[in-house]
Amino acid sequence: MVKQLSAQLGNHAHDLLFKTIHQRYLIYNMCWEDPRIDRQLLGLDQHSQVVVLTSAGCNVLDYLLDAPAEIHAVDVNPRQNALLQLKLALIARGDFSDLDQMFRQGSHPHFRELYAVLRPQLPPYAAAFWDKKITYFDPGNRKRSFYYHGTCGTVAWLVSRQLLKSGRKLRGYLLDLLDAQTLTEQRELYQQIEPALWGRFSAWLLRQPTALALLGVPRPQIQLIQQQYPGGIIGYVSDKLRYVLTEVLIHDNYFWRAYLTGSYTASCCPNYLREEHFPQLQSHLDRVQSHDATVSAFLRAHPGQYSHFVLLDHQDWLAWHQPQALEEEWRLILANSRPGSRILLRSASDNIRFLPDWTRQALRFFPALTEALHRQDRVGTYGSLHFAEVA
Repeated sequence: MVKQLSAQLGNHAHDLLFKTIHQRYLIYNMCWEDPRIDRQLLGLDQHSQVVVLTSAGCNVLDYLLDAPAEIHAVDVNPRQNALLQLKLALIARGDFSDLDQMFRQGSHPHFRELYAVLRPQLPPYAAAFWDKKITYFDPGNRKRSFYYHGTCGTVAWLVSRQLLKSGRKLRGYLLDLLDAQTLTEQRELYQQIEPALWGRFSAWLLRQPTALALLGVPRPQIQLIQQQYPGGIIGYVSDKLRYVLTEVLIHDNYFWRAYLTGSYTASCCPNYLREEHFPQLQSHLDRVQSHDATVSAFLRAHPGQYSHFVLLDHQDWLAWHQPQALEEEWRLILANSRPGSRILLRSASDNIRFLPDWTRQALRFFPALTEALHRQDRVGTYGSLHFAEVA
């Protein structure tokens, strides 16, 4: 009885911590979903009307390169939309070098002056956020990079500092790994790095509810992993990391580069940070709208016949905490879609048995296609990828 009560109190505390973090902080400073795979599956064109969870906005801009008719970036955390709005304002201003310094290099020597120019173009909520947080781009602060701010960035900074403290030799191996051109090179280098990656600090960190909450991992996802994966959360993360660093070519894996080094390079960065794409982004900016809302609230307020829904992994949380809200979200998605509408989602689980049974009659899934693409994912931290069309 005492043990059960203690577990319940611990679960409640973790849920409260997660909720508090998501209500007060910027969580994601970069998207943690591979848009190269997304765009292969989505098949966007000039007729597409897309609903996507904003996250850090990187993938919204990646999708924009396919010139869809409209993209609705929806997020319950307004700080995530504030980040997207800052990127949109930089692109609209028309100076690629400023965008490059802010979001490829992670800092800008004249960030205050630049922000003063951008601020009038921001919605009030975004300006209010960046008034307090524009120092994230200060090259003189201790972290020296935007990518080490926000809650995910803070964890990345702690881990990268710990790894770099392990010695110059390890730092060299890490940098060589990021620049490796073949899987053979990657495997050889990873063998040298792996013992340091999974020392006492990493094992301790992954057992901390606070660290996982800062990374945006809710308790339902942790419990899914603990229940389904041999070795629990530590085994899951170590196996996923080993796979992505030894079985998927890394030379253009900008996700892990940013968190290990604090910046991208010109040849290893999201598409919105490639100069050749800048004019196209500028010409399509009016097709992006952001909304501070849940998916359900957005669809109630803006009914339509949307062609694409990109749901990330938020339904893991809904299925556990708010199953009625999950049912409502699916009813609204199907009511606001059209035959052939495409839906993309990810999960910490290796399956999506949590979906309401009746949705399977309305959707066609393509597991053979998604399983093959999932193995090529440059992020590599999700348990599964799922793609469906409305019947």
